[in-house]
Amino acid sequence: MRSNPRQAPFLLALFALVLATGPLVNTATAQSPRLLILQGDSLLRLEKPQRALEFYDKAVAADGSANSLLARAKAWYGLDRMDRFLLDVEQALKKDSTSANAHYQRGLYAMRAQDMLNAEQHATRAIELAQQPLLKAQAHVLRGEARTELKRYVGAIADLEIGVAGTASDPEVLKTLSRLYDQEGRHEDALRVLEQLCALEPWQVGHWSNRGFELTMLGRNEEALQMIEEALSLDKDEPVALSNRAYLYMLTNRDQDAWSDIERSLRFYPSNAFALRTRAMLRLRKGERAKACEDLTLAKALGGVPEVERLINENCDTSGAPAKRK
Repeated sequence: MRSNPRQAPFLLALFALVLATGPLVNTATAQSPRLLILQGDSLLRLEKPQRALEFYDKAVAADGSANSLLARAKAWYGLDRMDRFLLDVEQALKKDSTSANAHYQRGLYAMRAQDMLNAEQHATRAIELAQQPLLKAQAHVLRGEARTELKRYVGAIADLEIGVAGTASDPEVLKTLSRLYDQEGRHEDALRVLEQLCALEPWQVGHWSNRGFELTMLGRNEEALQMIEEALSLDKDEPVALSNRAYLYMLTNRDQDAWSDIERSLRFYPSNAFALRTRAMLRLRKGERAKACEDLTLAKALGGVPEVERLINENCDTSGAPAKRK
């Protein structure tokens, strides 16, 4: 089983967003709003959105342009003032409906509001309109995240691949991409991304455990065991890693070791469908068919393990009659 700690869609930070500003003009007066924005951006990069807001307010007062409004929106986002963020973004779109930056930021708001259809729509407009490669790449990531939540996995993968190629390595985006590759059965690709994640965040136990899982899916069991041991060296009680190691032990007929791991895994994470599958297979080896079928039935209800259906059909009474305990 893969570890997947993410519970909500990833939202790109606005601090790194490049404003789609126009060319510099030579007059000092015309440059003033842009210089104010640059000063605000410097403070925003230092994670000082309240101080940045002072400069953005001055820029808005100076010209009221879409660029100034979008700059101020970034500060509102950093302050978690989503009401003011949305107000500035909507005003910017009214002033310039062709602003890729405005559509991107409006898509961010939709993502945060769990409105995935609008997030996808505005990200698409940002992609179509963006001239700057970084903004276009970020918009692809945003659309990829929205499509992931909409379960449009093929399109999501295509977007995230483009986004990852055009932006700095972001662990959250890479985690999503590796998970999608896994869901689509692209285990070599998932493994490649997980290798990057292990290099970026070697302290994250889930990366090592997931890497071991993908190696297992590729039949590279010895390497898989090494990765899972690395995960358990970081957290000896991590339930997903214990479940994955138990499965490997079972494959190599180390049933006693497998049983010890699977019981520990289920003690910490009783709704782990993969662990229930493995315990059921161990119980079948021990002749405990009724208990094995109970585990398989629960694993089927939890979902996510394709071979459970086959194991039930091969080993359990599916007629509706209560199973006899052995």
